[in-house]
Amino acid sequence: MKTIASFTVDHNKLLPGIYVSRKDTAGDTVVTTFDIRMTAPNREPVMNTAEIHTIEHLGATFLRNHAEWADRVLYFGPMGCRTGFYLLLAGDYTSLDILPLMRECFSFIADYTGEIPGAAPEQCGNYLDQNLPMAKLLADRFYENVLLRFTKEHYTYTSL
Repeated sequence: MKTIASFTVDHNKLLPGIYVSRKDTAGDTVVTTFDIRMTAPNREPVMNTAEIHTIEHLGATFLRNHAEWADRVLYFGPMGCRTGFYLLLAGDYTSLDILPLMRECFSFIADYTGEIPGAAPEQCGNYLDQNLPMAKLLADRFYENVLLRFTKEHYTYTSL
């Protein structure tokens, strides 16, 4: 079988950041998949499911309600390796195009107070697996250390 593109990225050199993972077409629409990498793979601990779940609920709620971007958001969800998230947007975008949006999103998560959206048994299949304090801490770390100090190394993949 052909190796998929994401397996050709050198994860041992990958930094937290925002990467264009792939661009596909659906009819006449380009779909851009972003790799929102919050931790350094194979060098930092992975995120636990509870905080990933909370970031997913807050991030998806924020993005799907965003005044400018809501109608372009197709998906926001966690990576199986638990080092980050995928964001799929309708349109042809670069990492720099969505940097302001990601700053807004992760600032929202870091500062969030109140009930977690969709964290009730009738709304979620695993509603008890949430950790708001840790989600806020991880979002703030990503915001401060990556999104506010964004350089080419935070959006350029290194291939194997």
